[in-house]
Amino acid sequence: MEPIITGKKYDKIANIWHRDLDESEYGLKQIKRAIEFCPAEGKKALDVGCGCGGRVIRLLEGSGFSVCGFDVSEKMVEIARTNHPLCDFKVADATTLEIEENYDLIIAWDSIFHLPLDQHFPVIQKLSSKLNTNGVLLYTFGDAQGEHTDTWHNDEFYYSSMGINRNLMLLMECGLKIVHLVLDQLPNNHVTVMAKRTP
Repeated sequence: MEPIITGKKYDKIANIWHRDLDESEYGLKQIKRAIEFCPAEGKKALDVGCGCGGRVIRLLEGSGFSVCGFDVSEKMVEIARTNHPLCDFKVADATTLEIEENYDLIIAWDSIFHLPLDQHFPVIQKLSSKLNTNGVLLYTFGDAQGEHTDTWHNDEFYYSSMGINRNLMLLMECGLKIVHLVLDQLPNNHVTVMAKRTP
């Protein structure tokens, strides 16, 4: 499924997503762990698939990061801009966006698994290349391999994953050191990985 289609699907549920997740603790434990691996200096973060902002953006700002974010959902980015006027948000597709700056922390929480399967490699490679020295990349994916669709909010959403081994191999090929991996929603197939660009 093309990212632009996924964006339109999230436009339809943006208000529901914001209502249900704005104050949620979902994912914050793992993101706090990633922040612990980040350098003390710098403090620039990129949120890939930022959605409406909310809990993740507040955590990053509260931890001293200046934050940029992007998402394929125009409606979600509109909400994020309203709620976080000091951050820089844009409507963009991770498969085509040229990322100009480098970051100390890049987060892609529950976003890469919506990309076409053949785009995982180039997108993760691109994100890895935009880390400063000692910068951390955190993203989530499914521990199975392949593609599938599932029904959510009365609509069909696309998911894909290269699986654990291929993701770890790719991160190492990109010159990153794996610092943390956890299957964090058992029995669901959900993996969080953190990798660092070491000197």
